[in-house]
Amino acid sequence: MHTRWSSEYRFSEMKSWMIAVCLVVVGHVSAMKDFPTLNHLRPSSSIADQSLAAQQLIGRVLGVDLASHFNVTVTGAKVLDSFNIISDGNTVSITATTGVAAAMGFYYYLKVHCGCQFTWAGQQLNIPSPLPAIAQPGITIMANDRFRYYQNVCTVSYSMAWWDWSQWEQHIDWMAMNGINLPLAFTGQEAVFQKTYMKLGFTADDLKMHWGGPAFLAWSRMGNMHGWGGPLPQSWIDNQLALQHQILARMRDLGMIPVLPGFSGLVPENFTRLYPNASVSQLSDWNGFDSTYCCTYLLDFEDPMFNKIGSTFIQTMQDEFGTDHIYNADSFNEMDPKSSSPSYLKTAGSAVYNAMATADPQAIWLMQGWLFQSPFWTPEPTKAYLTSVPIGKMIVLDLIAEGSPIYVRTQSFYGQPFIWCMLHNFGGTMELFGNIDAINNGPFKGRQFTGSTMVGIGLTPEGIFQNEAIYEFMNENAYAKSPRNLTEWFTNYTVQRYGSYHSDADQAWQLLRQTVYRGSVRSTMGLAQLRGSATSVPTLRPQLPARYPPVWYDTKLLYMAWKHMLNAAPKFSNNSLFRYDLVDIGRNSLQMLSIQYYTAILAAYQNQSIDALDKAGGAMMNILSDLELLLGSDPHFLLGPWIRDARSWGVTASEADLMEYNARNQVTLWGPTGEIRDYAAKQWAGLISGYYAPRWGKFIGMLALCVSQGTQFSQTEYNEVVLETIEEPFCADTTQVPVNPTGDSVEISAALYQKYLPDMKSDFHSKLPVWATQGESGLKQAISWMYNN
Repeated sequence: MHTRWSSEYRFSEMKSWMIAVCLVVVGHVSAMKDFPTLNHLRPSSSIADQSLAAQQLIGRVLGVDLASHFNVTVTGAKVLDSFNIISDGNTVSITATTGVAAAMGFYYYLKVHCGCQFTWAGQQLNIPSPLPAIAQPGITIMANDRFRYYQNVCTVSYSMAWWDWSQWEQHIDWMAMNGINLPLAFTGQEAVFQKTYMKLGFTADDLKMHWGGPAFLAWSRMGNMHGWGGPLPQSWIDNQLALQHQILARMRDLGMIPVLPGFSGLVPENFTRLYPNASVSQLSDWNGFDSTYCCTYLLDFEDPMFNKIGSTFIQTMQDEFGTDHIYNADSFNEMDPKSSSPSYLKTAGSAVYNAMATADPQAIWLMQGWLFQSPFWTPEPTKAYLTSVPIGKMIVLDLIAEGSPIYVRTQSFYGQPFIWCMLHNFGGTMELFGNIDAINNGPFKGRQFTGSTMVGIGLTPEGIFQNEAIYEFMNENAYAKSPRNLTEWFTNYTVQRYGSYHSDADQAWQLLRQTVYRGSVRSTMGLAQLRGSATSVPTLRPQLPARYPPVWYDTKLLYMAWKHMLNAAPKFSNNSLFRYDLVDIGRNSLQMLSIQYYTAILAAYQNQSIDALDKAGGAMMNILSDLELLLGSDPHFLLGPWIRDARSWGVTASEADLMEYNARNQVTLWGPTGEIRDYAAKQWAGLISGYYAPRWGKFIGMLALCVSQGTQFSQTEYNEVVLETIEEPFCADTTQVPVNPTGDSVEISAALYQKYLPDMKSDFHSKLPVWATQGESGLKQAISWMYNN
């Protein structure tokens, strides 16, 4: 079937799920509950402005000349978005309910009929000429749900902290093309809070320790901690406010409904200085931050000041930005309430909502459902909190529905509308992973659930720029009418990504489908392990006793995928997306190979063999050096741009240094002394050589000294030494880091594959998936095997 594919191939000719389920709209997929209370959540811009914005988006993506062959007409919002596409081979006409729907139709045409792709890592836009024809009456596609939500409250810190308007503009285009119509818009809120508190008598100095630094704003906004990484420069507050105006204008022009922040009850530490009669309590410590940064102050929900501050904030924000009547607030993010009393929780929920509704009677409260993962939230407290707000005046994000859905055990959130979300990523880490089966079937189960109140799907990753296939797949749930054939989907994905079919590229992605993207085993390990980002060997701080990272697949199949990608390299070596994927698959292969050398280090130390330790330690340092080399060949795997972008926000040299400290600390220590160490670990060139490899070198050196002297390794001593000599100095360093790639990714990948081929063939990797699921027992077996082989 695939022997003569070319760039002129028409996806409309494929016998794929897209054509089978999308050419004819036969009605909504299920009879879910309707919520007239949400009907006012509609685009605020005119249909003319939305049409123009969608047309301009096409111009940015394709260029003016080619974009002139596309005509957009927006007809007006309905409960469910839809688009119609007609093409005579010269002009493509897109008629849609909103600007977002038009952009979604445009991308549908690019993917399905032109075989193209537009992703975070780049674009493949080899548009056929003439343009593929679609005869009248054309193709009409209707969205399955009212909303397509996007962003975790952490995403703006883990991935977007340093973006300027050019980066936001391209990303908003990506949002629209993927149908996102309900995006979180949290940028610039500190300026609005500052204005609010100044109306109440506070000064700028009073607020200095209320917010974290630029890389840690997400967690000070949620009350997890305060002050760390700060104080926040006034230049940052002012410039972010200006940026938010640009973001909101573009989102609204495209017909999106931006979600603005609300007041959750968090107040400055010195609040009672101005309001001594206010009832204020402290939240508990979060992740071990000391008293300087922990235990944020929470205003009592029954205190009259709660409504005054909350409503003043909403009104101030409306004066600044206008409103789309939907606000996000999370009072108990990873912080259990002081009481499980239903009456207390009803009061808490009512206070948050009423503060919104006092200033905006049409207010809808959007809440992350992450808090309900805590064992604190048994059925009675959960129901009390959710029903503290009139039904239909709250939307709950079922934040990790692909792994731990809440709607199932709460009778569909006790009647409140919810959005089925894929969280997928914690901390912006980079391991190849995805629970493809849950993502393929989960939204349909959510809609079909008895008494379902599902009103949308959403993407809620803590960090982006990884596993692009998973996000492309999830976004198609906006209009897919049934679960897809995964084999066919991944074949289509490779053609869209690389521009034409190649059997080796197809086979590589089929192997990834069967391995890294069948992560259901990992998803059942529990949220604590899912969130443990410091489990990849290259990026973990070495420790004894050791722990094995999660391995849920046959790693030899991953290595086979790497080989198939190299076989396809002669055809696609000039394709930037292919080169990105080649580096990413090679990166993950070296990451898994490093487990073998880690095990050899442990075996050598346990058996007090200095020769074996020298050999194993040398192998570990060698693979880290090779990982640095590989990552350094692609612009998406460099530390330099992260630091460069951070420094660009500093108006003075000292501000630029503060921004860089924030950037370095977030991806390493994550706190003054490593309170959340390596949670946001990145496999970037510059981080490997400047941070991770030195930690490993120190670990191996101390083990060797212990063996030679006949002493026991002290983890405490190692931790103290590595913190003082490597981790803290790295965070404080301002040495310039390269921002441009070096070397040829294909040549480097080919050389590394051949270099590590003997180890990839080792029986160690056949046994590894079993050992990795057996905890301490499995690790002992692995060490024993390594010693005897």
